[in-house]
Parts: sequence; structure tokens; C-alpha cells
Amino acid sequence: MAESLPTPRISADGTTGEYRPEPLEEAVPRLRGTGLAGIPDAPLMSHHDHVVSVRLGELGSVHSWELVTAVDGPGTRLTMFFAGCQLRCLYCHNPDTWKTRDGHPILLSDAIDRIMRYKTIYDATGGGVTFSGGEPMLQSMFLRNLLREVHARGVHTTVDSCGFLGASIPDDELSNIDLVLLDIKSGIPETYQRVTGKELAPTIAFGDRLHAAGVKKWIRFVLVPGLTDDPANIEAAADIAARWSGTVERVEVLPFHKMGEDKWERLGIAYELSETMPPSKEEAEAARDIFRARGFEVY
Repeated sequence: MAESLPTPRISADGTTGEYRPEPLEEAVPRLRGTGLAGIPDAPLMSHHDHVVSVRLGELGSVHSWELVTAVDGPGTRLTMFFAGCQLRCLYCHNPDTWKTRDGHPILLSDAIDRIMRYKTIYDATGGGVTFSGGEPMLQSMFLRNLLREVHARGVHTTVDSCGFLGASIPDDELSNIDLVLLDIKSGIPETYQRVTGKELAPTIAFGDRLHAAGVKKWIRFVLVPGLTDDPANIEAAADIAARWSGTVERVEVLPFHKMGEDKWERLGIAYELSETMPPSKEEAEAARDIFRARGFEVY
């Protein structure tokens, strides 16, 4: 019996089809109702073969996947959430994706087969595949192989990334990426370090390379009261985005939420923002206006 296709999640505008942007009053929760149904685990192999397969990008570690509309890029998309992330963002709502070893081992060929199964849906809705996480570039060879193979088959490709490991994607392979959802977590380096535990400079460098290559971007900025909401920080983030005017298609200001707090608790990790409240609609709109002042389409 043929396997039935999962029903795409209904977007905020009530559709399950073609993408129609709407202002984002709330950040969209991720990894809710996702899984790995239909993608077999990789077969058992020796430690040596496992290491070699990972190095060659023939074996990856995936947390989950889902068909989703109007969240992770245009149209209806298969979003594949990679396991593993080198950042430790204070507001992360998916800390269960931090460790690569906690993901499911998946062969490259099986991942490609799953992506291609929905080609008719992508074509009908202007969608495609989005590689998210976690941080997909932490498994750079697996990601590069997937991008090359599915892009060659006519699938629109999107990478959802903080850009910290952007150097892992060579210049001559950037053409395999149609869109990057680039998360500028802060505009001031010291604040970025506080938010993520890492440096801001690699993200800017990756954005510069994408811009030079003509790769389109959606910029994302999470507005967290008491952490990222200082006007000077937002201005600095907007200035970074302005470096790439012409290749930035839109900016999304995502209000902070605590939908992942229970995951922190289950993992036994202290959640530093437990007393932080989401920004008001007025505060979120004021932040959007800062980006609009640079000429961006902002949601």
C-alpha cells in the first residue's frame, strides 16, 4: 500500500498552499508535531565505516522533518532539522537539537529520496526544501551533498542558519543555495557573545559572501526584552543587513517567546530567561520600523 502524504501544516493566514506573507506578530514555534516517519535509520556499521561515511557526507544526523507552509521559506516545504549546534542561544526553543549524537543517523540517499517524494507539491506551491536545525552547517559535507543533489533535480533550496560556520561552504557551491534564512542574533558584538556564546564576525563574513554571490536572503532578528531590544543593538543589526541591500528580500522581527522552556527543564538545563516576558506589539513594531528605515520589507 502506498504511503499517504502527511498533511501540510496550516499557516497563519489559513492556507496550506502558496506563500502569502503576513506580519509576524508572534514567533512561529518549531518542531511541533514533527518526526522522522518514512525515513529509515541508517544500517548498523562499524565505527570506522561510520566515521568515514560522516566525513564523506554520506551519513547525517537528523532530529526531525516536517512539511510546512509559509514558515521556513516560500511555498510548501519539507524542512529537515539537522541535529547539532555550536551556539547556545539563551532564547533557543529547541535545545534538544544541540547534540549531533542525539539525532537519528540517516543515509544521504534516503534523505534525498524523502525530499524528492514531494517534488510535485514544491512545484505546485513554489516551495522546496529547507535545511534547518540545530545548525545544518555543523554537518557541512552532508549538507553540501544534499544541496548539490536536490538542487540539480530542480528543487528550490533554503538554508536556515546563523552563518557562524559559513566558511564551511565553498564559494563555488553557493550557487546550490537559492535562499538563506540568516539569523542576525545581535548587531553589537558584545551582545551577540552574551546571547550565543560565540562571535558575530563569522556571520557578517558569510553574509558578505552570499551578497557577492547574489544569493537571496531573509534576515531574522529575535527581539528579546532586556537582551536584544536595546535600540542601539537593533540599529546595529539593521546596519549589518543594509550591507546586503539588493539581496535581502525581507526582514523578519520575531518576538521572543518561551514555548521551548519545558525542553530546557526536561534536559536539566537552567533557563535564564524564565522571568522574561514577550515584547509588546508596540515594541515589536518599533523594532521593525528601524529596519524599515533602511528600506527593507519587514514583517
